[in-house]
Amino acid sequence: MSVQSAAADVDVDLRQLFASLGRNWLRILVFVLVVTGLAFAAASFATRYYKAETQVEIAPRESVYTRPAGSNNDGDKPILDEQGVATQVQIISSNEILKQVAQKLGLSRLPEFDETINMSSLSRGLILLGLKSDPMDVPTDERVLKKMREKLNVYGVEKTRIIAIEFSSEDPKLAASIPDAIAAAYIAGQGAAKSESNTAAADFLAPEIADLSKQVRDAEAKVAAYRAQSDLLMGGNNSTLATQQLAELSTELSRVRANRAAAEGTAESVRKALQNGGSLDSLPEVLSSDLIQRLRERQVELRANIADLSTTLLDNHPRIRAAKSQLADLDAQIRSEAQKIMKGLAMQADAAKARESQLVADVNTLKAASAQAGEQQVGLDALQRDAAAKRQQLELYLTNYREAASRQDRNYVPVDARIASPASVPSEPYFPKIGPIVGAAAAASLLLAAVFTLLRELFSGRAMRPASGARFEPIDEVAMPPAAYQEPFTRSEPVVANEFANRAAEPSWPEAAAPTQPRPAAEVEPVAKEKPVAEPESLAKSEPVAEPEPMTEPPEPVVEVRRPRSVLGEIDVEKAAEKLIASGAARAIFVSPEGDEAAASAILVAREVSDAGLRVLLLDLTASGAASRPMLDSGLFPGITNLLASQAQFSDVIHADLYSDCHVIPVGTADPVRAMRAADRLPIIMQSLTTAYDLVVVECGPADAQGISRLGGEATEVFLSMLEADDEVTQAAVKLIESGYPDLTLVTPLGHEPPGNPVPGRRSAA
Repeated sequence: MSVQSAAADVDVDLRQLFASLGRNWLRILVFVLVVTGLAFAAASFATRYYKAETQVEIAPRESVYTRPAGSNNDGDKPILDEQGVATQVQIISSNEILKQVAQKLGLSRLPEFDETINMSSLSRGLILLGLKSDPMDVPTDERVLKKMREKLNVYGVEKTRIIAIEFSSEDPKLAASIPDAIAAAYIAGQGAAKSESNTAAADFLAPEIADLSKQVRDAEAKVAAYRAQSDLLMGGNNSTLATQQLAELSTELSRVRANRAAAEGTAESVRKALQNGGSLDSLPEVLSSDLIQRLRERQVELRANIADLSTTLLDNHPRIRAAKSQLADLDAQIRSEAQKIMKGLAMQADAAKARESQLVADVNTLKAASAQAGEQQVGLDALQRDAAAKRQQLELYLTNYREAASRQDRNYVPVDARIASPASVPSEPYFPKIGPIVGAAAAASLLLAAVFTLLRELFSGRAMRPASGARFEPIDEVAMPPAAYQEPFTRSEPVVANEFANRAAEPSWPEAAAPTQPRPAAEVEPVAKEKPVAEPESLAKSEPVAEPEPMTEPPEPVVEVRRPRSVLGEIDVEKAAEKLIASGAARAIFVSPEGDEAAASAILVAREVSDAGLRVLLLDLTASGAASRPMLDSGLFPGITNLLASQAQFSDVIHADLYSDCHVIPVGTADPVRAMRAADRLPIIMQSLTTAYDLVVVECGPADAQGISRLGGEATEVFLSMLEADDEVTQAAVKLIESGYPDLTLVTPLGHEPPGNPVPGRRSAA
């Protein structure tokens, strides 16, 4: 049966896995109660911290009554954008403002802000021993500022022009007073900056106004001299007399024409209304007549009387007829008054027409005089523009100077900021929150305890079960005579060799306990009664041995074997891979007493298990890199020495095998002496690797039991790689067994043909 099929024959028993929670409920409960109690105690005895917040609004504070004359209505809008608010945040948290607040409130006298006050004996001892820096070496202001910055948080509220100032302290009153003091210091600083700018502006404008006054006088003198030379009489609107008269006559002509047109139009509309018998109520001139208004009121009263009488009398009743007659007379009077108004409007139109003719004649006369004056006005206008520009600049400077001087004298400098919400004294601490802390501790401890229990159950192998139909090919075992493996030993150590053979034959994994097929007596026949020893299947084809005759004294057993090497119960690569998969081992430690050539066993086993679908990593701990070099075709990659020397991380030292899905960590390129100084980190590294991979194969080379002791852990299998059953291998196996590794398994790469590149070895794999 192949190793690939065996990988799918082990499943996780979820029922057994989660049942471990019920079996360990008391342990989990005790752990949760202990952690929750510790969290409650820590939260109860922790120092209370209170937090208060002050909000500062960034907005113009200039009143509409004191705003400078040159400003427009845009001054009512906020003056800062998002970057401007961020700049004000930095100004508020500046050292200058914090120092002012610290001096004003005397924070340097409080132990909360200066650790040199009421320093504990432990801290003084640490300072004397040099384990802690002396805070007295730092100036008091810097110590206070450092503490204030740790407790201060200034930020701009999103999508607003409000800056929040948060401060936390052990004293609730201090937590509220410090942000208010910071906001007040910020506003005072802004006012001082504006006052300084105002003073600088006044100092600049004073000499400029003096120079401009002289220039304006000179320009106006030139204008007067030119006007006298040109005989240009100036009117009231700073224009020549002829031009002014022409303008006035033109205005009067336009007004007369408009009046004439209005009178003619009104008279025509009244005439049409009278001719067509239409209503006169829509004509303003008719409605403005007092007589017509009184007639209309009388007409409304008569209509109301007629309506009242109609409810009780008939239409031919004398009273109704009299009222209707009066109503008709009123209509006639209204139309008569309208005709009078029409005649008056016609007379107004005729008078306006006569006035218009006279004005036209006067305008024509003044046109000639104005044209002559216009030629001389060109030069005058040039001089006047120069004088006007200088006068305008002078007036602007005078206005700004007066405003700056008045603000300076009255000390009126409105700051574009105000305290929108002062801080209030907090009644409850924001830290610690006992309820959330205890709840989080209980939930976290419960989760950690459950995860630890599940992982422990999973890694112990108790939660693993064989899949339905899982069957592994058993490792054949045959009975071997003692002489078969006594040959490599010296005559002085037969007892040790026998003990090692007996231990090597004991089953160390579940499938080894399966019954083996009986061997024919013709193939192998033991001479003495000894404990059977595991042997590869190829041993079944060895030559039969002769059975000695019974003796009273048992002679020394001798067996003739044609194989070129002795067999110590070793298994091949495939059987070793099947054993690791079936046992659920997380670590496989390979020891190679024969040196680099025997390291092929670790490579072949790692590749076999990786081909079965498990995540496998090979860690090369040999001095020459014999295990990793065939997998990477190079020995220049960073590896375990770089990791131990803190020159690389896990992601830098893990590489992919070029010929399988296995991963490998080579020896590395760092200094081995420096790496071995951190050899105590190997258990931590092994624990991390076993968490990430299903199996970690470690090739240790010719190491002893003490050398591999720090590599072991739960679910660890120890293998001894061998090429020939010589004294060196035997002695190494015996030492490992005597040192606490009775389940040692011997494995040989001989007889295995790898599909990829060849691996080192003294013999062919054929």
